[in-house]
Amino acid sequence: MARIVVDPITRIEGHLRIEAEVDGGRIVRAYSSCTMWRGVERILIGRDPRDAWAFAQRICGVCTTVHAYASIRAVEDALGIDVPPLAQAFRNLMIATQNVHDHVMHFYHLHALDWVNVPNALKADPKQTADLAHAISDWPNSSEAYFRDVQSKLKKFVESGQLGIFDNAYWDHPAYKLPPEADLLAVAHYLEALDWQRRVIRILTFLGGKDPHPNFLVGGVPLSVNLASPSVVNAEVLSMIKTHIDELKTFVEKVYIPDLLAIAGFYKEWAQWGAGVGNYLAYGELPDGKTNQVDRLYLPRGAILGRDLRTVHDVDPKDPEQVQESVAHSYYRYGRGDDVLLHPFEGETEPHYTGPKPPYEYLNVESKYSWLKAPRWRGHSMEVGPLARMLVAYAKGKPYVKAKVDYVLQKLDAPLTALFSTLGRTAARAIEAWVMAEYLPQVYDRIISLIRMGDTTTFNALKWDPETWPREAKGFGYMEAPRGALGHWVTIRDGKIAHYQCVVPSTWNGGPRDAAGQPGPYEAALEGTPIQNPEAPLELLRTVHSFDPCMACAAHIYDAQGREIVRVRVQ
Repeated sequence: MARIVVDPITRIEGHLRIEAEVDGGRIVRAYSSCTMWRGVERILIGRDPRDAWAFAQRICGVCTTVHAYASIRAVEDALGIDVPPLAQAFRNLMIATQNVHDHVMHFYHLHALDWVNVPNALKADPKQTADLAHAISDWPNSSEAYFRDVQSKLKKFVESGQLGIFDNAYWDHPAYKLPPEADLLAVAHYLEALDWQRRVIRILTFLGGKDPHPNFLVGGVPLSVNLASPSVVNAEVLSMIKTHIDELKTFVEKVYIPDLLAIAGFYKEWAQWGAGVGNYLAYGELPDGKTNQVDRLYLPRGAILGRDLRTVHDVDPKDPEQVQESVAHSYYRYGRGDDVLLHPFEGETEPHYTGPKPPYEYLNVESKYSWLKAPRWRGHSMEVGPLARMLVAYAKGKPYVKAKVDYVLQKLDAPLTALFSTLGRTAARAIEAWVMAEYLPQVYDRIISLIRMGDTTTFNALKWDPETWPREAKGFGYMEAPRGALGHWVTIRDGKIAHYQCVVPSTWNGGPRDAAGQPGPYEAALEGTPIQNPEAPLELLRTVHSFDPCMACAAHIYDAQGREIVRVRVQ
């Protein structure tokens, strides 16, 4: 039995190592190891809870908005702070924008190269590429001259011997199946998406002052509205936001969705592989009332077990019997013993590295082998992310999700069960981007309506004074980050943070086995995946990338030789 190691997995955020045992041309067992340590929870102890978001959003340089809002919601939940309707709408606008931006970037720049053979685009006929483009969409950048120009730029890359952003890939792998014209089309849209994302992300800069790491505020949003003032959110700013929303929506509908359908049509066999644990968890997102009104979430909360869409289980992340974490195979230790599972309100972040000293050939998978804990919901290993959200919304009959899921499946001539796969996970991300792109004009109209009615309040000052806080309070903050269900749990005592825990999407998906031996979603999804060439495990990358890993929700603490670089002391 061969054992393959991919370390690091590239085209993700952060550092991930996958070890897989291959027998008979298939992966029979896989192990997921995050090689980074996150210590933000410890950094937050003793700080003012109103400042927590500024530290929490720096868990990652990409997932900034989501960590900030999860932190803010946790504090607001603990202190009973309600957010004004206009502030809630602005928040939803930022959340939905980042969701679409992230999904488009993932598809084209992190995942597409698993399916698109870039050098093969040099063999394409630009006229036939233009014909293909016109057949799937009326996107304007589809002329023969346009594709010829893209091909010429690509040719210069290849002839120079330096592929640049397209370097270091398995381009000669037989698993690539697209015709040259489809490859050229995808490469052109890869480049267009780079320029597109630069423009549409301005929505976050208009509302948060900058990006990444926009500004946020417990109790509302840090901006004022006056249509006639040049120094705040005015009519001109709102008009520019509307322009970018329209641009965002058009690209999703005329480029992203058609490209997904065109590419997926050549890889339908991938509906057989990558199903994983078959359990799905979503906290829900985009409240149109008070933040914690679960029945008023545009994307609903719930859990699905065993791929049974007939039953959506209620989820309460504050329930100590629901969300729990194991460290049986994680580089941490619990004071009560490593075989217990702890709810985040009781969670501990005590690093305890027991792995091999670098350099090493293989992980000691019988013991501890990852810096991620192993989260469980009622004891089950759960997948989170766009697929989980779309399945929960579909099962709950949300028409704005169901119609799009059915459309994509019909176009691919695929059954509903095809969603439980690597292909389905990739399709669900595009479907969600489409759902969010259609939601954005709705929330924008909500903002305009509130302003026209004279409701321009963006901050709730009640309970801002620590003198009004209870001696001890606990809160949970949820977020449906692009990569999945994100939770922050905070305990505030005597006006300061006494305890803080985060369970991030890539911890749910990328975590190791638990004390019962249950694999995490990455590990389970890789089982059964065909591997044509263990020296070039492209198929492994396809499934791992379909989750869009973000191991950067952690802090670098050791170098390659295991030497400590930074020590954080809490005063």
